[in-house]
Amino acid sequence: MTQLSSNCRLSGLPRALLLILLLLSLQGVARCEPHTVSEEEGLQSFAGLGADAGGFVQARPGTTLRFPEDHGPHPDYRLEWWYLTANLEDAAGEPLGVQWTLFRQAQQPPAERPEAPGPWAADQLWMAHMAVSKGDAHRMAERFARVGSRQSDPERDQAGVTADPFRAWLDDWSMVSHVSEPGRDALDRLTLSARAGPDDARFGYRLTLEAQGPLVHHGENGFSQKSADGQGSIYISQPFYRVSGEVTLHGEPHQVTGRAWLDREWSSQLLGSDQAGWDWFSLHLADGHRLMAFRLKGGGTDGGDYLSGTWITPEGETTSLDDSALDLTPLTTSAVAGREVPTRWRLQAPDQGLDLTVAAPHANRWMPTTVSYWEGEVNVFDHASGEPRGRGYLEMTGY
Repeated sequence: MTQLSSNCRLSGLPRALLLILLLLSLQGVARCEPHTVSEEEGLQSFAGLGADAGGFVQARPGTTLRFPEDHGPHPDYRLEWWYLTANLEDAAGEPLGVQWTLFRQAQQPPAERPEAPGPWAADQLWMAHMAVSKGDAHRMAERFARVGSRQSDPERDQAGVTADPFRAWLDDWSMVSHVSEPGRDALDRLTLSARAGPDDARFGYRLTLEAQGPLVHHGENGFSQKSADGQGSIYISQPFYRVSGEVTLHGEPHQVTGRAWLDREWSSQLLGSDQAGWDWFSLHLADGHRLMAFRLKGGGTDGGDYLSGTWITPEGETTSLDDSALDLTPLTTSAVAGREVPTRWRLQAPDQGLDLTVAAPHANRWMPTTVSYWEGEVNVFDHASGEPRGRGYLEMTGY
């Protein structure tokens, strides 16, 4: 039976903080309980990511990335996130899944922010999600915060990100770098921690992540196009983490090992006006390759869907995949939270010799956050033979 939890920290929020990457405004009544929207409302929310972003910095091809600076926040862009998923196993070989995400949304374009903000001014909204999954159990929580970009104080702010030394946090949910060697990327070694729930139903994790490969830049040197009209984001990943640590579920600790994938993305107008959600795959294949692939609903040159992906070698070399080199086909749907959600897919990338079935072993991975979505572990098989080929994560929005 699915188990759910919501942990909301408003810290003075006068209104509901809606899911940062889904809704672009803060209008409503404060609430802490999970909220589910209708299909029509959900489609409108996701389509809102194509709304005009006048006054904000736009993600463009040719943007020069600099590190460690770009591991930190970009407050003049409207949207941003630090998004980690992990496929783990306990000492008995039983699979577990973990998610940790920190979202940022700017309330006003830079020119509209006061030069001398008052003590209660807050132009940046923050939200964090965490989840633990094992078998039929799926526990999740969310938290919220507001911070002003001009008077930010990392020592006192409830939420934020610093680039050097790297630290991302909301309350005591945190992702912290432990890199001290010169020349090493700040994300090469991290500690990830989050806890929620009462003592007898405690869930969470404390994990150590060690990168075994380089950062990956998607698309055109980090610019990932999201529609034929040119909207997109700056998108980088660290898909090479080896993980060890402890996961707690139902108040019981489990020693775990496995793999993790961290996505970093920022944008001001992520989608086109005719797009209404996405299906997003991050896969660890058994031969050491990785694959990121997504299908955006609408935005294609022929009025259809917009597909894109990145093929990543074990050494970190990349090949961009467009809709002529990639195909994503739903095969089976499952009834989840009153919706029909595709939980079994066929993924084909002929130039890479891929013809895969990607299937969720458990359909009940619905995230009943302020604006809801599906996210969970998937297993990867050869489509013809059924032989195991890997594991990963799938996120689906707009259902």
